[in-house]
Amino acid sequence: MSYYLGIDTSNYTTSVALYCDNGEIIQQRRLLPVKENTRGLRQSDAVFHHTNQLYSLYGELVKNIDTSLIKAVGASSRPRPVNNSYMPCFTVGLNTAKIIADTLKIPLFTFSHQEGHISAGILSSGNLELFTKNFIAFHVSGGTTEAVYSKPNECGFDLKIVAKTLDLNAGQAIDRTGVMLGINFPCGKELEKYALNYNGSVKVNPTLKGADCCLSGLENQCKKLFDNGDSKEKISYYCLKYIEATISKMTERLIEKYGKIPFLYAGGVMSNSIIRATIEQQYGGLFASPELSSDNAVGIAYLTYRKAKNDN
Repeated sequence: MSYYLGIDTSNYTTSVALYCDNGEIIQQRRLLPVKENTRGLRQSDAVFHHTNQLYSLYGELVKNIDTSLIKAVGASSRPRPVNNSYMPCFTVGLNTAKIIADTLKIPLFTFSHQEGHISAGILSSGNLELFTKNFIAFHVSGGTTEAVYSKPNECGFDLKIVAKTLDLNAGQAIDRTGVMLGINFPCGKELEKYALNYNGSVKVNPTLKGADCCLSGLENQCKKLFDNGDSKEKISYYCLKYIEATISKMTERLIEKYGKIPFLYAGGVMSNSIIRATIEQQYGGLFASPELSSDNAVGIAYLTYRKAKNDN
C-alpha cells in the first residue's frame, strides 16, 4: 500500500490530502479566517494564515499514517498552467512540499490549482476516462470564471481558455451580494439557503459577448433589488439564477463551436444545487461532488499518484 500527498494553499482554503493506491482518500482542510463584513483577504494575510494552519492540518492528516508509505508529494504552485501565473499564497504549500520531499527522500511534482480542481471533478464524478479524452471544463469560483478546452497529457491536462468572464467572477458576485445582505464571507452556502426558500420567479437576462460573459451587471441588479426593499430570499435567488443562465448560455455557445463533447463543471460556485440541477438536466454536465467542488487538495494528490505511476 502506498500513499500520495497533495497540498493546496489557495486564496481561501488550506488543504492537504492523501490518495492511496487502493482508492482511499484522506483529507484535511480549513477555510482561512476572514474578518466579519469584509469581502476577502489580502495575499499577505492569506500567506500568514496558511503558514499558521498548514502544520496542524498536516499533523492531523498523517497522525495515523506510516509516513514511510508516502511515495510522492505534489503541490499547487500557481493558479493556472500558463506562464506568469502566480499568487503568493501558493508558495506556502509549495515550500512545505519541498521540505517534505527532501525529508522523506521522495519525488516532488507541481501542478496548477486549476488542474487540481479538474482532477478532483473527474475523480469524484467517476469519469476517469476523461483523463484520456478531450473535453471542456468550467472552473467557476471566486477567483476564476472560465471554460477551458482540455487535452490529455502524460499525467494531467493541456488547457486552453475558450470562454471567460470579461469583468467580475461568479464567486465575487455571490460574495458581494451576500455581504450586502449581511451574510458572512464566504457567502455561497448561506446565499443558497435563502434562495431555496424563495417560492416566486425572476426574469434574468445574462450578458454575453460570443461565449464570454459579463457579470458586473449582476451586482448592479442585486443592488437595485436591495434598494427597492426586496427580500433576502428573492435577491439570493435572482443572483443564482442569473449565474445559472450565464453558465447555460456559455455552454450552448461552446456546444455550437465544439460539438457535444463531455462538459465538466468544477469550482465552488458549481456546487450550488440550483445551478447544478439545471446544467445536469439540460446539458448532461458532469460535476464534482459537492465536497470536492470547492478548493481541496484531493485533485492534486490524485495527479501526484498518476504522475508517480507514469514515471515508474
